[in-house]
Amino acid sequence: MEKVVLVTGGTAGIGLSLAEAFLAQGASVAVCGRSRTALDRFSQAHPQALAVQADVTVAAERVAMLEAINQRFGRIDVLVNNAGTFVARDFTVAEGATVTLDQEIDLNLGAPIHLTGEVLRRWPTLDAIVFVTSGFALVSPTRAPTYGAVKAGLHGFADGLRRQLAPHGTHVLEVLPPATDTAMNADLA
Repeated sequence: MEKVVLVTGGTAGIGLSLAEAFLAQGASVAVCGRSRTALDRFSQAHPQALAVQADVTVAAERVAMLEAINQRFGRIDVLVNNAGTFVARDFTVAEGATVTLDQEIDLNLGAPIHLTGEVLRRWPTLDAIVFVTSGFALVSPTRAPTYGAVKAGLHGFADGLRRQLAPHGTHVLEVLPPATDTAMNADLA
């Protein structure tokens, strides 16, 4: 039986690469994202997949997304928590260092924790849960210390959840990609 995979933030960067890799292996894939244009582009390239417009930081949109996946595929076997953002923050500057901080924490830490709980309530026997964190979870970047902090938090959550779900047979994996050719790193070239 083919696996059903949800990749959050699956229309660009690492998420798109993961979604395409799962599709190449014969999985049924659902992706979500906020950009209608990116979702339409994904759907045109991969008509067999499900592309759902959803902001994973909004509870009602997570619920609607899971319902759309349930209607199309009936379940999720693998959850890939990939959606995230990188915000450079300079705390040596008096103003602006914490602008949009709550949104960064919600997207990079709160949303994957909430979504994981919601998916497990619906489908308690998942094969795997994947968290895309970063090497910055281990060594926080000077240019974005809050990014390092939230990724470290997600690293800790994945570690504890791994032990909690091991007796149930659900694998919890953490992916710590190195610097990757994505929009986040475009200015580092």
